[in-house]
Amino acid sequence: MISYKSKIATQKSLSQLRKLWSENGEKVVFTNGCFDILHRGHVDYLNKAAALGTKLIVAINSDKSVSTIKGNNRPIQDETSRAEIMASLGCVDAVTIFDEDTPYDLIKLLIPNVLVKGADYKVEDIVGFNIIKNSGGKVITIDFLPGYSTSLIEQKIKQGNQI
Repeated sequence: MISYKSKIATQKSLSQLRKLWSENGEKVVFTNGCFDILHRGHVDYLNKAAALGTKLIVAINSDKSVSTIKGNNRPIQDETSRAEIMASLGCVDAVTIFDEDTPYDLIKLLIPNVLVKGADYKVEDIVGFNIIKNSGGKVITIDFLPGYSTSLIEQKIKQGNQI
């Protein structure tokens, strides 16, 4: 059995792994997000993303990046915890952490076959859209499972309601 910690990669080692996967004919799917509190909606989304190829890379926003995007009270869990939890999922083949507000440079480095985001984005507005389209890849949105989000869970906890 592969250790989930071995799925966590630096961007440099992930680039080498991506090259190896390409040589082996793998179809690489890439998605990214904060994934602050992993929940049922995330698991549904990630399984759907994984089904679009043979290898799934998940890029997680660093703690600094999450704070910039979501505010000073976030993240709830540190980046190492979030990466290890993500790496423990069977549908995920590699996890990396990025410090920028967007994964543009990482997408440019990896050039996955498929770029995936939630359906709350317009395909043409997804960061990396032009990189993937120009390389012959696909950019796909996936519908979220209704009623599941980290913000909703956070709100329920504050109100003392069942999650």
